[in-house]
Amino acid sequence: MKITFLCPSISRTSGGIFEIERRLGQSLYRLPETSVAILGTTDAYTEADLCQWQPLEPQHFNYLGPSSFRYSPGLKKACMETDVDLIHLHTLWTHESVIVQKWAQLWRRPYVVTANGMLEPWAIQNSRWKKKLALAFYERNCLEGAACIQVNSIAEYNSVRQLGFRNAVCIIPNGIDLPEDVPQTFEETKEPPWRKEIPTEHKVLLYLGRLHPKKGLLNLLRAWEQVGKQSGSSGKWTLAIAGWDQGGHEDDLRKLTDRLRLRNSVSFLGPQFGIAKASCYKNCDAFVLPSFSEGLPMVVLEAWAHAKPVLMTDGCNLPDGFSAAAAIRIEPSVDSLIFGLKKLFEMSDDQRTNMGKQGFKLVKRQFNWATIAVQMREVYAWVLDVGPLPPCVSR
Repeated sequence: MKITFLCPSISRTSGGIFEIERRLGQSLYRLPETSVAILGTTDAYTEADLCQWQPLEPQHFNYLGPSSFRYSPGLKKACMETDVDLIHLHTLWTHESVIVQKWAQLWRRPYVVTANGMLEPWAIQNSRWKKKLALAFYERNCLEGAACIQVNSIAEYNSVRQLGFRNAVCIIPNGIDLPEDVPQTFEETKEPPWRKEIPTEHKVLLYLGRLHPKKGLLNLLRAWEQVGKQSGSSGKWTLAIAGWDQGGHEDDLRKLTDRLRLRNSVSFLGPQFGIAKASCYKNCDAFVLPSFSEGLPMVVLEAWAHAKPVLMTDGCNLPDGFSAAAAIRIEPSVDSLIFGLKKLFEMSDDQRTNMGKQGFKLVKRQFNWATIAVQMREVYAWVLDVGPLPPCVSR
């Protein structure tokens, strides 16, 4: 079986999608009689991140115009010349959606699309007029033409159906690598990037990801300030915000931090990757994702893989985390965040440790890449009429 991944980016600039497409590709490559090729665009971090794809060797091409669309004649040409059984598209709203339709028409072969949370109600409303135009001109045709749409959760499945798409849909979650499976020495990970800024006696609540309005960080800062006023609890904690700016949102966060006089309890760390990122998870005391909308967030899985307790919203589409007592349920509102922060702060160290252990057990049981790759290959086989209908597919 010959598969090609068509990716928005093959570097860290695509955030969690980079981890998803990379690890799925590598895990599929290890399966018998399966070859995987990668096509994507070139950006500032491509060369630095290519080594992380080994043994896969992605091809990448320059693009013109805005990075949100990534118009790439070179990528289109390479894709049109690609003689494979199936293409797996890992993005929406970009030139790749146009390219994959052209490829399917030329070769008369199927393609699969992963939604990656991009069809959730909040995501559709964000830049709404652009999304409406994209749907009208190319994206609806792309999605309707897919042999199967992959989603990560029941909630995401419902969003696809509510938008009127009647294709086959498979529900397959993202996977995660456990730290014990990744060779890193203690010396490499013992010093967190906040060591010079945050007193050693402070506990650290970590946010890691894009700095974007949908992540709910403005409300988190407002709640952080209120909890400090009401109980003084936040004086023993520091909020560490690690991530890369998108659309100037970091400036909004810093201005609000200054206005609320939170500089003594909020630290901005900038983007964290590789060993530095692992060190953030290893050395924090808890993790928070107050997001309005997600597909299935890799950062929560990563926090659980490091046995950390989590505060997250229903919009993260990980209900098993609540039922497993691995997370505190919050809403992306100030009042709910105040409640969640107080609950976290009032827990004992042992209670927080036990919550993190439940998260570790959950990801080890349900979110391993080897199992997910087998499920995905079964979907490919069904699409290609060489295998039965997998149980994860709904038609």
